[in-house]
Amino acid sequence: MFDSEFEQNLFDLRRAKLAEIEKLGESAYPNRFAATHTLGAVRGHWGEVQAAELDAGRVTVAVAGRIMAIRAQGKAGFATLQQEGQRLQIYVRLDAVGEQGFALYKLLDLGDHIGVAGYLFRTRTGELTVHVERLTFLSKAMLAMPEKYHGLADLELRYRQRYVDLFANLDSREVFVKRARLLKALRRFFDERGYLEVETPMMQQIAGGAAARPFKTHHNALDMDLYLRIAPELYLKRLVVGGLDRVYEINRNFRNEGISTQHNPEFTMLEFYQAYANYHDLMDLTEELIRFVAMEVNGTTLTTFNEAEIDLGKWERLTMREAIVKWWPENSGSPRPALEELHAPDKLRGWVEDLRAIGKQIDYTDGEPAGKTIANIFEAVAEDFLIQPTIIYEFPTAVSPLSKQKPDEPDWVERFEVYIGGFEIGNAFSELNDPVEQHRRFEQQLAERQRGDEEAHQMDEDYVRALAYGLPPTGGEGIGIDRLAMLLTGSRSIRDVILFPLMRPEKQEPASSSPLPG
Repeated sequence: MFDSEFEQNLFDLRRAKLAEIEKLGESAYPNRFAATHTLGAVRGHWGEVQAAELDAGRVTVAVAGRIMAIRAQGKAGFATLQQEGQRLQIYVRLDAVGEQGFALYKLLDLGDHIGVAGYLFRTRTGELTVHVERLTFLSKAMLAMPEKYHGLADLELRYRQRYVDLFANLDSREVFVKRARLLKALRRFFDERGYLEVETPMMQQIAGGAAARPFKTHHNALDMDLYLRIAPELYLKRLVVGGLDRVYEINRNFRNEGISTQHNPEFTMLEFYQAYANYHDLMDLTEELIRFVAMEVNGTTLTTFNEAEIDLGKWERLTMREAIVKWWPENSGSPRPALEELHAPDKLRGWVEDLRAIGKQIDYTDGEPAGKTIANIFEAVAEDFLIQPTIIYEFPTAVSPLSKQKPDEPDWVERFEVYIGGFEIGNAFSELNDPVEQHRRFEQQLAERQRGDEEAHQMDEDYVRALAYGLPPTGGEGIGIDRLAMLLTGSRSIRDVILFPLMRPEKQEPASSSPLPG
């Protein structure tokens, strides 16, 4: 259980203190404390009340919290309690709590949970304080708190021991409070616009709705292999076929891919679908949505991410082709292409070679669809420049198997992605609702799988059958909640906004080892 002899010795010392506390008649692990107020409520009600008014009114409270600071001087002492991110000072005197109460106070450690009852006053320095008349022991911290002024500083340790990070680093706690506000704001936004929140399966026979490698599992009773969901898209569109015209789901997805500052194998997405709408309607809705949640979470559309100030209320829209031309590197060795040249497959190999020569990482295989190469070129030359909110629209058909084609340009589809802070946070399109064309696109994706693309879409015959019953014109979109939370909180890594990110195990404990000492 413990990484060092020091931790083991500390545990033993505090267990001995716990035994002494029990000898005082206190329960080692009581099951409740009847508080009258939270610490935040005390500060909210009496934080600005002057000392004379407190003395005249004798305000009594019973509060509980974790000890974050403690000191004793002779027959009195001060301590600081923390609860739900709020702190409040308490004052303990021997003549107020009695011999037994003060003996308990001297057995307390940083990190212990206690309850106190008493009255409010202000110290000579003006600090709002509880003058304790009754002290109740609630729980012993058997391990040491992080160092006072630095909190839990080691990043990896913060991710592994989030339970410590949350009370030791209040900035970290605030990130997750804001994340909760974000989810609440998203639901409010869609509920007020007539959307219905739904739930779709996490275990699926076909991993569909995105280009990603799935996790595989097995159902014993049915003796069948299943995949953890990579996206809820195909099920949500089945619901639109069924007559649920506006649906959304805040869903957990699982993709068997690498881990980075922007990727965690388990992540949260918002997906929503609106019948009788297209991708232009969703562009407008997306800009409105991001502005709304920014105001709800932060009270402003301004945020700072990677040292750049970003205004989530100001947007730019560019086609993918326009973005490639705009940010084509001057030192590539190739002249800046014209928009119409991006239809010319014969030029792609030369562009890729020239871009690779200046260090751009571009996946390319001879014979692959031209649209796939164009999409890869876009990622290499333009993504890093998309810091301010930008909608990139019109994507190649080759990388958009579920999107409706442009009527006048069949090699391009009515699709857009949302970029902020240099990475994608959302993906949307006018949904393909022609069952014959959808079946053909799935067959093209199967050909790509045979060429070695493990992320190409699988055939989903039931989804094609659903389309045959009639999917109305529909716009659909997915937005990454974790990445949006990063932007709203200024967090550099996706692990900073996921309470328990996936980590490599520190070490393998012997199967017979006990989780507790002694």
